[in-house]
Amino acid sequence: MRAVTFQAPGEVRVDERPDPEPLAPDDAVVRVEASGICGSDLHIYHGRVPVEPGFTIGHEFAGTVVAAGDAVRRVAVGDRVLGTFHTACGACAACLRGDYHRCREGRTFGHGAKLGDLQGAQAELLLVPSANLALRRVPEGMSAEVALFAGDVMGTGFHAIAHAGMRPGDTVAVLGLGPVGLCAVQAARAAGALRVFAIDSVEQRLAMAERFGAVPVHLTEDDPKRAVRAATDGLGADVVVDAVGDPEPLALAIGLARDAGVVSGIGAYAGRGEVPIGLAWLKGLQLRLGLANVIAHVDRVLALMAAGELDPAPLVTHRMPLDEAPAAYELFDRREALKVVLTP
Repeated sequence: MRAVTFQAPGEVRVDERPDPEPLAPDDAVVRVEASGICGSDLHIYHGRVPVEPGFTIGHEFAGTVVAAGDAVRRVAVGDRVLGTFHTACGACAACLRGDYHRCREGRTFGHGAKLGDLQGAQAELLLVPSANLALRRVPEGMSAEVALFAGDVMGTGFHAIAHAGMRPGDTVAVLGLGPVGLCAVQAARAAGALRVFAIDSVEQRLAMAERFGAVPVHLTEDDPKRAVRAATDGLGADVVVDAVGDPEPLALAIGLARDAGVVSGIGAYAGRGEVPIGLAWLKGLQLRLGLANVIAHVDRVLALMAAGELDPAPLVTHRMPLDEAPAAYELFDRREALKVVLTP
């Protein structure tokens, strides 16, 4: 089979790799119809996440089951499915609490030996362990490029809102309008937010957020704090989502939140940085951080997508063949695409 492999920082390649086969009773093999390039893949592409040269990358996918072990019950050969970006065992203490994102045996597709040594989804075929938890049937009539969002990007945006405990009538601010931030805008609106402020510096992304029902606020040309406080009688937002993953926007999120509000940090933070923790303490904020629990949310997210309450289709700006993956990564790295979907 053909697969996209990491070679070195700034270099990916399409190689021939052996076809995978089920190894355990709950394994499945999926023939991939569509796979996404995610912001997390850029961390690998830039060398910030260590992945071995020659490792197949990618973690967003939808396709058709072509083989399944005897213990696979949720899906069957011939089913069109989508997958979550990581697996979970379903039996450890974290899984029994429903915290699948903290599974002690969890493995992430396409992220090398340190995150489970599980080959990635930007390939013609994919081995999926723990298939009963990691796979779901695609609803009738839903395209593969839309379905794959439920297992990562839309699931992550949904988690940002659900994890914050947002209630109908709340005011929400979203910092960073990449695919995850835009999905968080949709999730907040679907959950009954009274108003959603969408903050970024890219005009096209602000326009898309406005299309989704948000109030666009330019990061530098406007004053986000003034805009949010003017609309909330000086109080601030009930929930602030940081979809960037950097100390600077996290600091702004703390400033935008009302007293006793919630900051939901869903961006991938790394390294050290300065955050006004004293201000967060004085305001009595809750900081809710961490990897998205997409397995816990995937069924709700799929149902909302099937009903049209969540719609990631406008986020797909480029569709490219798998063989053009090196060019696709270069395009995505230049921020000339919002979402690239690869098709074998």
